[in-house]
Amino acid sequence: MTDSILPEGGVPAPPDDLSVLGRWRMTVQQCNVPDIHHADFVTRWLVITRACVFSMTITSGVIGTLLAAEFGEHFGWREFGLALLAVVGLLAAHATNNLINDYVDTRRGVDTEDYPRGQYATHPLLGGLTTPNRMLAGAFLLTLLDLAIMLYLASIQGELVIAFALSGFLLSMGYTSILKRFALGEITALVVWGPLMIVGTYYSITGELAPRVWWASLPYGLIVASVLIGKHIDKIEEDKKSHIRSLPVVLGLKHSILFLKATFVVFYLLIFALVFQQTIGFWVLITALAGVRLRTVWAVLSLPKPQEKPKNWPVWPLWYVAWSMYFNRAAGVLFIVGLIFNIAARYLFHA
Repeated sequence: MTDSILPEGGVPAPPDDLSVLGRWRMTVQQCNVPDIHHADFVTRWLVITRACVFSMTITSGVIGTLLAAEFGEHFGWREFGLALLAVVGLLAAHATNNLINDYVDTRRGVDTEDYPRGQYATHPLLGGLTTPNRMLAGAFLLTLLDLAIMLYLASIQGELVIAFALSGFLLSMGYTSILKRFALGEITALVVWGPLMIVGTYYSITGELAPRVWWASLPYGLIVASVLIGKHIDKIEEDKKSHIRSLPVVLGLKHSILFLKATFVVFYLLIFALVFQQTIGFWVLITALAGVRLRTVWAVLSLPKPQEKPKNWPVWPLWYVAWSMYFNRAAGVLFIVGLIFNIAARYLFHA
């Protein structure tokens, strides 16, 4: 999903001769590139691991890091190094989950050529980008990397690092095998990308737990959950056939769209409440600027989904998830900017 997307105009058509960096950028933005089978190794694995959704994990890690800088006693190069390791660990865990999810869903017959997962981007297995054994090998190597990072951070900050990591692992594996089938996938996303990632990163840096950090983790966790709600709305008919009772399957299309809109409203209510209670600094109110995008998203969600693929739309047949991500990226970036301003204000007024 690119930042230039408009409801009536789609996105610019990709050039035929992309540079290596251009292919990487397109993969991260749009989940795929033209002629992926002849692309370089990195581009192929960016598609295989679904790097186009890594921005949410990076955002959660950065939020946890900035909260450590704002609330912690000290933030220097040592803390920066710990933060970097924590974010790398989160990305490795996210990539592993995506690989296992695609592997399991393919083995169970959920992912098929007609299922949305195999249409909006080249499927790693169905599209012949890799083999099941290579996919599992990739997941194994990423898990080893995660294990090494977890043990190192735990040796510095304590065993709670392991608790955060294992909780995230169990919920991620549970999502793939059980939770998403019983309308629990969305709440799992809120917990993982909110408290587990953000508070876990904060603890990995500071070695401390603070109630206000838990509360501050909820707004972004919620709009990550909104992205998953949008994704499951897009797959509602296919999930019914596969006996997957996602939240949209349980609620139905109309009520699911209303629920999706409600998550955006609650996101802002949480932001305002956190500032009013002085749980977090004033400058996060800058997220209100994302309201410009929310107005567009709200208008799109109020209209029926197009029957045919809009011109140059990159992730068809996905629709609702793309617009949820469109708001998510702007709100996440502005939340980060607000935290940076809070840190700057803290140092200026205490200088």
